[in-house]
Amino acid sequence: MMAPESLLKVPVESLKGIGRGRAKFLAKLGIFVIEDLLFHFPLRYEDRTKVIPLGELPFYREGSFWGKVIEVTEIRPKPKLTILRVFIKDDTGSAIAVWFNQPYLKTAFKRGASLFVTGRVERSFQGNIIKVGDYEVLESGEIPRDYYKIIPVYPTTAGLSKKVLQKIIQDAVAEYAVMVRDVLPGVIQEHYNIMKTGRALKQIHGPDSLEQAERARKTLAYEELLLWQLKLQGEKFRKTEKEGFAHKMTGPLSRAFVNQLPYKLTGSQEIVLKEIYADMENKKPMARLLQGDVGSGKTVVAILSLLKAIDNNSQGVFMVPTEILAEQHYLGLKNQLEKLKINAALLIGGLSKKEKDKIKNDLLSGNSKLVIGTHALLEDEIKFKRLGLVVVDEQHRFGVAQRGRLLENNIVQPDLLIMTATPIPRTLALAYYGDLDFSIIDEMPPGRLPVETKYWPESKRTEVYNFIKKQLNEGRQGYIVCPLVEDSEKIAGEAAIKLFEELNSGSFKEYRLGLIYGGLPSSEKESIMGDFRMGRLDLLVATTVIEVGVDVPNASIILINDCQRFGLAQLHQLRGRVGRGEIKSYCFLMGSLRSKETQARVKSMLRYRDGYSLAEEDLKIRGPGDFFGVRQHGMPEFKVARLLTDQKLLQLAQRDASLIYKNKNSPENAKLISRAEKKYAEFLP
Repeated sequence: MMAPESLLKVPVESLKGIGRGRAKFLAKLGIFVIEDLLFHFPLRYEDRTKVIPLGELPFYREGSFWGKVIEVTEIRPKPKLTILRVFIKDDTGSAIAVWFNQPYLKTAFKRGASLFVTGRVERSFQGNIIKVGDYEVLESGEIPRDYYKIIPVYPTTAGLSKKVLQKIIQDAVAEYAVMVRDVLPGVIQEHYNIMKTGRALKQIHGPDSLEQAERARKTLAYEELLLWQLKLQGEKFRKTEKEGFAHKMTGPLSRAFVNQLPYKLTGSQEIVLKEIYADMENKKPMARLLQGDVGSGKTVVAILSLLKAIDNNSQGVFMVPTEILAEQHYLGLKNQLEKLKINAALLIGGLSKKEKDKIKNDLLSGNSKLVIGTHALLEDEIKFKRLGLVVVDEQHRFGVAQRGRLLENNIVQPDLLIMTATPIPRTLALAYYGDLDFSIIDEMPPGRLPVETKYWPESKRTEVYNFIKKQLNEGRQGYIVCPLVEDSEKIAGEAAIKLFEELNSGSFKEYRLGLIYGGLPSSEKESIMGDFRMGRLDLLVATTVIEVGVDVPNASIILINDCQRFGLAQLHQLRGRVGRGEIKSYCFLMGSLRSKETQARVKSMLRYRDGYSLAEEDLKIRGPGDFFGVRQHGMPEFKVARLLTDQKLLQLAQRDASLIYKNKNSPENAKLISRAEKKYAEFLP
C-alpha cells in the first residue's frame, strides 16, 4: 500500500473523471500530480449565502441574485455589438441580466428556469440591469438548499470549464487533503493560533465563511513565505560560513581617487561607504545590495569599493548590463585609473579573440587589477589570480541565478556588491533579497534641478519638435527614444534607423544627429557616444540601449515615443538620462493612453519624481512578478502569498526564519529547514 505522501505524487490522469484528455488541459495550469490540485487556489469566491432580492438591488455595486427566467431577447445596436437580455423576476422585484457579444448563450436560458447571476448592478433607460460576470442555470426551477454556500472560482484554461475544474478539485480535496503533512511545528501553530495545513486546504477550497477562507489563506501564505525565508537564511548562512578576504586597508589609491573628484561625496554616500568598508574588512564575505535612485552616485561608491580591494592586493570586477554602459564607465575612468597606475580592462562581446585572450591572461596573471564588462565576464574561461570584489550593476537584468557565477571557482570567496537604480519596495526587498544586507543612497548630489515631465498627444508632435529645437539652439543636447520592441534587437534597430532617416532629412535636417541601437558594432557605439558626450552631436536617436547609466550633463531634453510600451521603471530610467547637470531639463512622453494601465503609469510619472514613490506605484500596477520589467529569473512565484498586501506576514516570516536558524540543530527546526531547502532547491545559485 502506498504511503500518503506518495499518493500525492500520483499523476492526475489516474483520477476518476480526468483521464489523458483533461490531464493535458490541467498541465497548462501547472497541474500534473494530485498535490498540484490541492495547491491550485481560488482567484475569488461567489458568496451565495448572501443572495440579494431583486427588489433590493444595490446600484453600482457587485452582488449575487437569482430569479425565474421570464423572457429572452437579443438586440444589435451597432454592427459589432450584440446584447443578450434575460428578464428575471422573484417575489420582490425584477431585473434584466445582460451579456455582451455572447449570442451563443441565447439557447441556454429557458422560460421558467431559475437563473443565478453574479454581476454589477446599473440603471439604464431599459430598466435595472445586471452586467453578468458569472451565472448558473437551474432548469428545475427550484434552488436546492445546499446551493446557498460559498463557491471557489479558480483560474482555468480553454477546454476546461469552471464547473468541471471545481468538481475535480473538490473531489481531490475531499479525499487527499487529510494526507498533507503539517508544514509548521506545533509550537508555531499554537503561538499564532493558526490552522493545520490539511484543515487550511479544506477551508480555502470549501470555506464555512469568507472569514475562514481568508484565515486559511493566511495560514498557507505564512507557510509559503516562511519556507522561502528559511531558504534565504540558508543562503545567507552559507555565505558567512565561507572564507573571504579581510580588506583591512583603505589605502593610497582610494584616497587619491577621492582627492581628484571635482565634488564632495554626499553624506549618504559616505554612510554607505562606511557600511561597505566595514563588510569588506570582515573575514566573512560581503553580500550587500546597494539601492540608489537614478543619478544618486552609486558608481562612485562602486569604484571606491573596488579601489579598496585593489589597495589590499585584490582584483575587482565591475559587471554592467549593456556594452554602452561598460564602455562609458571604462572611458570615463581610464585617465583617472592610469594616473593611479592601475591596469584596467574592458571585456565585452564585440572584442576580437586576440583582445579577449590578452585580457584573460592579464586577469589570470594578476597584471589587470580591474575589469569592467558585460555578460562576457560570465564565460567559464575567465579566471582571476586573486578576485576580491565583484560589483554587479542592475543585477535584475542578469537573473538571480547568474549572480553567483563570478563568485565560483575562487579559492577564497570574493565580496559581492549588487547595485540597482530601480528602487525596490521593502516588501520585494524582503521577499527577493533576504539573503543580502541593504544599503541605500537616499540623497541626490547638490545642484540637481527636478526634471519637468509632461505628456503630449501625437497631434502635438510638431509643437514638441519645435521645443526640442529651441533647446538645441540654446546649446543643449537631447534624446529621441524609439518604441520598445519586444524580444527583437533587429526590429528595434530597423525602427531606429527609419526614425533617424525621417528626422535627418526632415524636421531636424539642420542639426547634427546621431543614431545608436543594440545591433551596432561596439566600435561604432563607442564612437557615437563619444561624439555625443563631447558635444559633436546635437540629438541622439536611440533605442533603450541608453536606458541605464548614460551620463551627459549637457543633455536637457528626452522625448520617449510610444510611452505605453514601457514600464514605469524603464520610463524613470530613461528620464534619468537628463537632469544630470545644473540646467533645467525636460522629459516628454508621447503615445497612446487607451489602456487604464498606461494612464496609471503616465499619471505616476507626472506626479512623482523620486524612484521610491514610483516603485510603489509600479508594484501596484504591474504586480510583484513583473516589477522589474522582466520576470525575476531564479525566484519562485508564490501560489497563495500576496506580496502587495501580506507585508506583515512577510516580516513575521523573516523574523521567525532568523530565530529558527539560530536554533537550527533542534530536530523540529532541522526538519523544517530541510523541507525549505527541498521545496526551493531549484532557486538561487
